[in-house]
Amino acid sequence: MSLAGLDVLRGVGGCPQSSLCSQMRQSRGSPSCVCAAWIWNLEQGNPALVRGHLWNSSLPLAELLKGFGPFGEHAVNASWIAVQELEKLGLRDDVDLHVYEVPVEYQTVQRLIPALWKKHSPQLVVHVGVSGMATTVTLEKCGHNVGYKGLDNCRFCPGSQCCVEGGPECIDSIIDMDAVSSRVSALGLDVTVTISKDAGRYLCDFTYYTSLYQSHGRSAFVHVPPLGKPYSAEQLGRALQAIIEEMLDFLEHSEDKINCQHEH
Repeated sequence: MSLAGLDVLRGVGGCPQSSLCSQMRQSRGSPSCVCAAWIWNLEQGNPALVRGHLWNSSLPLAELLKGFGPFGEHAVNASWIAVQELEKLGLRDDVDLHVYEVPVEYQTVQRLIPALWKKHSPQLVVHVGVSGMATTVTLEKCGHNVGYKGLDNCRFCPGSQCCVEGGPECIDSIIDMDAVSSRVSALGLDVTVTISKDAGRYLCDFTYYTSLYQSHGRSAFVHVPPLGKPYSAEQLGRALQAIIEEMLDFLEHSEDKINCQHEH
């Protein structure tokens, strides 16, 4: 399957009370805020186990990739720039790419992530965010449920300071981040890839946990440093390309093993 058309959803800059449908307006303009999500379908002709159900993978198996936009001191968000660079580079031939944006708002994240999962039944969600403390491209292993005190772009934070009341304290991704990091590092890119267990207790971590909870672990998060500290947009784009393709390979090999076990 060849690369398909690019759909952009322009984020709404208002407060969380704005409706979900208005946040998901289709556009082909430049991004205004926050999240980019890419969806692609894998058409391999083999069954795949998705969220506890055995599917035939000729049905849509989507992947969402989200990159955050402007907030706080980050007038230009390196994560969104990196996402745009990956768009230019493209991925392998069986990737159908679409882009989504959402505002940096806790309540919007809580509404939008379940809506996107329901709409696309994705195989995997990959989030991309910027960290002012990062000097490497960092793969986050888990998301955290509590400790959210920072205000979002609407000057709001959850009264409970948690993502999901009653949810587990921490949820791990099903992706083996150590393996992905090692394999990408072995490619000889001019970018250092590391792993982390702390996504920061702000919208990045909040989004990641919400997605992990919704997807039963079928999510990933990549933190990038600010542009030029030390990497260029092109370097970040190439790193994302390699990371995502390794994640896809990991999932496909994992599901092949599951399918083989079902057959025997």
